[in-house]
Amino acid sequence: MSDQSETLSNLLHEERRFPPPADLAADANVTEEAYARASADRLAFWEQAAERLDWGQRWDQVLDWSNPPFAKWFTGATINASVNCVDRHVAAGRGDKVAFHWVGEPEGDTRDLTYADLQAEVCKATNALIELGVQKGDRVAIYMPMIPETAIAMLACARLGAPHTVVFGGFSADALASRVEDCDAKVVITSDGGYRRGAPSALKPAVDEACEKTGDLVRNVLVVRRTGQDVAWDDSRDVWWHELVDRQSPEHEAELHDSEHPLYVMYTSGTTGKPKGILHTTGGYLVGTSFTHWEVFDLKPETDVYWCTADVGWVTGHSYMVYGPLANGATQVMYEGTPDSPHKGRWWEIIQQYGVTIFYTAPTAIRTFMKWGDDIPAQFDLSSIRLLGSVGESINPEAYVWYRQHIGADQAPIVDTWWQTETGQIMISPLPGVTHGKPGSAMTPLPGIAAEVVDDNAQPVPNGSGGYLVLKEPWPAMLRTLWGDDQRFKDTYWSRWEGLYFAGDGAKKDEDGDIWLLGRVDDVMNVSGHRLSTTEIESALVSHPKVAEAAVVGAADEMTGQAVCAFVILREAAGDGGDDIVQELRNHVAHEIGPIAKPRQVMVVPELPKTRSGKIMRRLLKDIAEHREVGDVTTLADSTVMDLIKSKEGGSSSDE
Repeated sequence: MSDQSETLSNLLHEERRFPPPADLAADANVTEEAYARASADRLAFWEQAAERLDWGQRWDQVLDWSNPPFAKWFTGATINASVNCVDRHVAAGRGDKVAFHWVGEPEGDTRDLTYADLQAEVCKATNALIELGVQKGDRVAIYMPMIPETAIAMLACARLGAPHTVVFGGFSADALASRVEDCDAKVVITSDGGYRRGAPSALKPAVDEACEKTGDLVRNVLVVRRTGQDVAWDDSRDVWWHELVDRQSPEHEAELHDSEHPLYVMYTSGTTGKPKGILHTTGGYLVGTSFTHWEVFDLKPETDVYWCTADVGWVTGHSYMVYGPLANGATQVMYEGTPDSPHKGRWWEIIQQYGVTIFYTAPTAIRTFMKWGDDIPAQFDLSSIRLLGSVGESINPEAYVWYRQHIGADQAPIVDTWWQTETGQIMISPLPGVTHGKPGSAMTPLPGIAAEVVDDNAQPVPNGSGGYLVLKEPWPAMLRTLWGDDQRFKDTYWSRWEGLYFAGDGAKKDEDGDIWLLGRVDDVMNVSGHRLSTTEIESALVSHPKVAEAAVVGAADEMTGQAVCAFVILREAAGDGGDDIVQELRNHVAHEIGPIAKPRQVMVVPELPKTRSGKIMRRLLKDIAEHREVGDVTTLADSTVMDLIKSKEGGSSSDE
């Protein structure tokens, strides 16, 4: 067995199983037969999924894979994403149906937009872009808070055939400038600011700074007035949304675009420091996202109220808040603020208020709620919830069980979804009407998806072993290339093994053959010749009743090569921690996994360094564990967290 396979051997064992509720299984959108149907003829399966959308010209070919790794899906077909997300629902008589229940962070600040409202606003925004000189093929950057105009701007770009790049509103002016420059965006859509933790948070100044850095590249900045705060103004460039958009016609005849016409570019961090511009095109992406949204969340658009808490600046907000759900005619909740403003029960209050039935969020949020205590969600009526989802990273078994018990009333199935910015759509997930859920496991590839866990020689690993997660066949919503860099696309994703897509995730198969995601293969430690996954050790720590969240890194060690260093947040009921709890946690890991995984050091901290999307920045924790100067903290949601952690250094730890 190779080092890498031994890395990811099956250390933790999970015996709990949760069968689907009988009523959900009886009426599920997708049942067991879909696996066999997709296995018998994968392309026919995706062709049938495509029939759910409205096309102009029909395709000549479902998939053109004649020049791998460059795929073309539904070649020769024409389609418009905006028409599929908005107009067709109005044309079918569903214009009065609510598309978005929008909730601003300040209490009482709400708006409901029907599909007819959305259609009018998207048409007006499209006409405004045309007045600004935006043409089909031009790129538009969007740097916005979570307000309806953000989705409207995306749909207007899609309608026009102008690929958008949405830059997360928490990113710096430098990050925005680099993305605007890379895709040559001539127009930026932004707002004066948004609300965050009870106060206005400015966005326009970062756009102004980015425009300075990019010279005369940006022709216009279209600005939504959200907070009313004062902003600097350049009359030759800046335009108020309410002055330009509001006076436009609410009608626009949409052009149909080629199935492979670029829909958007989404930037993700690259190892070289230069962001990678992931290109998604229109037809296949819309098929993949709308079908998996209907399939994985068992969506009943007539009765469900769906809430994906992701910011639209991330791919989850694109695929499972804008394009997938709207193509399916869903009614959604969109929330501007944070879970703890103005109080720690805000999300549960919103679920109670709008009768949310399907709730999709990140494990990092779930672990935060665990830390705050069970009594907070218990104050609200969450009985409307029938399905829960998890996205962003592997969910620890204990967080899964807490989520099911305290948010899902021990009834709602949990769909633990694995996918990436690059995949565009969910790839591995339980099917809620079929799968007996297993806490911590993403289970099996969805029908029509060919995923496998392989060893160094690209051979499938046996059950009970670990290796690399690869995709063996093209899928509809897959990235088509990296913007302006086909060679980097090939080198990054397709070069390790001939014909296999690999983006760097490790995984294991348990004794049943179910897949467990273990994070990036870089997040692996070599302790005395044994290779251990940080994800497994973090899950062992979170399984302790006093721990809410944990992050583990490997730190250089003279004796063992690398040593396990853990940073833990305790649940509020557990107190501040001390030497006794540190020793208890070290022993707990040794008991759960084995003595080899026992942390050299456990540091009890008030918070962990996270990006605004909720990802833990382990490289910063590694700097602390190895007593180095802490690296760049600009992408953190709260850069002061590192000062808090450093102030704890030396306390609440145990070295042997």
